[in-house]
Amino acid sequence: MQQPHMSNPSGPLPVVEAWATYRTGNANQWTAAELAATKKDRVSVVIPARNEQDTIGDIVSVIRRDLIERVQLVDEIVVVDSRSTDATAMLARAAGARVVAQDDMTRGLPRMEGKGDALWSGLAASTGDIVAFVDGDLRDFSSTFVTGLVGPLVTNRSVEFVKGFYHRPLVGATSVEVDGGGRVTELSARPLINLFWPELAGFVQPLAGEYAGRRHTLESIPFVSGYGVEIAMLIDLLDLVGLDALAQVDLGERHHRHQTIDALGRMSAQIMVTAWSRLHRHGLATTPVPPTTLLTQFQRGGEDALPHLNRQVVVSDVSVDERPPLVTVPRPAVRAA
Repeated sequence: MQQPHMSNPSGPLPVVEAWATYRTGNANQWTAAELAATKKDRVSVVIPARNEQDTIGDIVSVIRRDLIERVQLVDEIVVVDSRSTDATAMLARAAGARVVAQDDMTRGLPRMEGKGDALWSGLAASTGDIVAFVDGDLRDFSSTFVTGLVGPLVTNRSVEFVKGFYHRPLVGATSVEVDGGGRVTELSARPLINLFWPELAGFVQPLAGEYAGRRHTLESIPFVSGYGVEIAMLIDLLDLVGLDALAQVDLGERHHRHQTIDALGRMSAQIMVTAWSRLHRHGLATTPVPPTTLLTQFQRGGEDALPHLNRQVVVSDVSVDERPPLVTVPRPAVRAA
């Protein structure tokens, strides 16, 4: 296992340094053939996708070719169509995925928005004992993302959950910043984690959208409906199974669509609201939600701009909902895929 570089002169917490030493791996440690020969559990790959027609077909095709047809590591690919208005569902199905609609899976339950609800739906629709989640907007996709995520779970029964990390270049109009991605992580999630959940400080990318876990563990935690799903998952898993059951794997380099700065602000706010709810559960916040969940942002100009500011005021509700642990939901309440 490789150890990520930590340059804080005072050093990380001893427990974090020890954990990072033996619970950090590299995707190149395992080949698909080796894992396929070793595995004893059924493996599912779940891909949440909303309007990802440019990338979803390639992702599904690569997984099917490398991990189903060449070797039998993956048993099913489930794409959750999260209210797409383009050809995402059609292209995913044509590439060989089983496609389920987010709203079909949750029919009869309260309607929720965001990625977390799609992930919950995908977990409910899948059948694997090990479930790997991969984002649907990845470009230049490699099947090593999947082998890296499931490697520790196939080869080590003491591991319950694996988080991916990678280099994330930020591609601008005229230049590329090699590690410029992950802005919300560095400006929002990492400070929160270090302040309140320092045991999780060894995770290189706590908000990464690629991770895998054992079904019985994933079904035992709630799924936050919005962009707080990843940080909530780590915090809840720390409480449920402890740090030693968590691992991380270097997946190399990740290319995907970048968000605008306004969108990143809304993502950050949802992460903070999610963290607040976890602090409340531990008695560190007085109420289950912050005093307000409205975020005020300003956009330059526009027809509705305030004359004295030359800015348009945009107010967003950044509150989040949660799907309860799947194990607590009666099966008839979750629509069969």
